[in-house]
Amino acid sequence: MRFAISIPQTVHGGKYDTGALQAHLARVEELGFDSAWTQEQVLGSAPRLSAIETMTYAAACTQRLRLGCAVFVTPLHNPVQLAKSLSSLDQLSGGRIEVGVGTGGRHRSFATFGVDPEGLVTRFTEGLRLMKELWTEPRVSFSGRFYQADGATMEPKPLQKPHPPIWFGAAHPDALRRAVRLGDGFFGAGSSTTAQFADQVKVVRGALSDMGRDSTGFPIAKRVYIAVDDDAARAEARLSDALGQLYSHAGRNDLVSTAVWGPPADCVRGLREVAEAGAELIHLNPLFDDAEQMERLAAEVMPELSTTPATGQA
Repeated sequence: MRFAISIPQTVHGGKYDTGALQAHLARVEELGFDSAWTQEQVLGSAPRLSAIETMTYAAACTQRLRLGCAVFVTPLHNPVQLAKSLSSLDQLSGGRIEVGVGTGGRHRSFATFGVDPEGLVTRFTEGLRLMKELWTEPRVSFSGRFYQADGATMEPKPLQKPHPPIWFGAAHPDALRRAVRLGDGFFGAGSSTTAQFADQVKVVRGALSDMGRDSTGFPIAKRVYIAVDDDAARAEARLSDALGQLYSHAGRNDLVSTAVWGPPADCVRGLREVAEAGAELIHLNPLFDDAEQMERLAAEVMPELSTTPATGQA
């Protein structure tokens, strides 16, 4: 079992504490986390830093930690500019970048970004294909519905070959099969329940078998919103409030049921269920008291899970 942790992105009191972030990231590496992840939120009432700039700062503060975003809503980006930014960041980080991608769903404010939601999946797949070609080919000629290129070149290429690992965030069966066809791994959303995640994993593993892909080369991860607190009711209330702010754009008010909270034993139980559902990497995502939560997770929760086999794993 591998563990990841979130990178704090929330701005408190109108000013982000970069010193606290530096100390936090140093401690993440000391505690042995596999990776640290951001989320992308461009619009929304929660005061959160953007993903790629936060990853860039984190890359400068760390030595071995892998850094990712789960996920970039790529149809809202120009794929050429995103490919350039991520290639540059992979170089700056020494090849430590993980790239999560997703369509984002139709509730997004596409008009604000100047994007027509018609043909969303085509835009998504075209953009991803163009990014991969720019990362791997010396010269790219591309003729798509949304994007065209005539002998385009992009240098430098990413340090990782052929490119940084591409994780898909997805829920619909068609999108899950697309993840197997086009991606390098599946990342279950924090807004999905463990039962929903288990069903998604079954679709992914079925697609891996159908397409003849080796499941050991296609990792499966799950974001888990979590709060370790000896007072379970307090943890639930704080999580509910934080999730309401984070997902205000989606009109969701039922997300606390997707989280894990309470005393350490309750958190161990909840996370063990996630592992048994198929998660090989569990992304622990506190939503408040980041440093305190990380210490309690590392001392009181993770040791109880590290040696526990996940029966749902391939």
